[in-house]
Amino acid sequence: MELTRFSLPLTSPLQTAAGDIEEREGFLVRVTVDGVPGVGEATPLPGWTESLAACEVALNAVRSQVETGAEDEAIAALSENPAARHGLSLAVADARARAAAQPLYRFLGGDARVEHVPVNATIGAGTVSETVVAAENAVAEGFRTLKLKVGTDAVEADVERAAAVRAAVGDDIELRADANGAWDVPMAKRALDGFGKAKLSLLEQPLPATHLKEHARLRGGGVRIGLDESLTERTPTEIFDADAADVLVLKPMALGGVDVARETARAAREAGVECIVTTTIDGAVARTAAVHLAASLPDVEACGLATASLLSADVTETDPAPVSDGAITVPQGKGNIQPVLNGE
Repeated sequence: MELTRFSLPLTSPLQTAAGDIEEREGFLVRVTVDGVPGVGEATPLPGWTESLAACEVALNAVRSQVETGAEDEAIAALSENPAARHGLSLAVADARARAAAQPLYRFLGGDARVEHVPVNATIGAGTVSETVVAAENAVAEGFRTLKLKVGTDAVEADVERAAAVRAAVGDDIELRADANGAWDVPMAKRALDGFGKAKLSLLEQPLPATHLKEHARLRGGGVRIGLDESLTERTPTEIFDADAADVLVLKPMALGGVDVARETARAAREAGVECIVTTTIDGAVARTAAVHLAASLPDVEACGLATASLLSADVTETDPAPVSDGAITVPQGKGNIQPVLNGE
């Protein structure tokens, strides 16, 4: 097993509960499984996964298992380190998909050829006029789903921005909002009232991650409730038992791998909960794997995978899964990315 550290500058700082992030740091994880190479990516994010240092320690701790052919045991040993597990499990899945001569999404269980996955554009916080311009530009680029970042200003200001975007783009464009757990219940109810009038389809994480019962009480008002951060604090079963969500937002890096995310999606569908796939602003290897995950899910809604533009550098020279007209391309070669990064 070989680890290659990288650092990818962001085009603008990423705001998180742990502070602003100006670059994404991680490791490319290269393995050989039964003579076939595979590559994964472990890119920790504060507040969502273990630290970069802990990720490196965890990967090095299972090196001997990987190098003696006990890949599955090594993956199991990383259950408490989601970014490390993501990196190793993806590398192994990539190698096995190549050996099976399948694109990763088919290897994961996708039962039909999928060439594109719909994606949303994310509109950051700003003034009403700035938000409208950004939304109109996204629609002109072909996006049919827009997600507004909310929760950093007064609720009434967010409602005003949503109403202005709806008036500008018309009723044929799907609008969503993401509050990143910024509100309490009264604030969320005020927001939902205004968002309902603006015909938003989904509000992600209106309340703090652990507030499942409170999220359940927000459901049923016409705007679906999605949970994102809650998946780092509660199990999917706890979320389903609490009737806390209409939609789960799956971040493979935070969940510990595309395999874990796909199993979560399967359980969600059985519970009557939809899923969308997004990233933690990862490099091209992990981002493309998230595209394959989305492609493996039946009738997936627009996903938050159009994140390459948030990085000013990447781990590949070209984007393996480019976005055009509101959809992201699903690679059809063997494995995750063709060719494999270590010189196939």
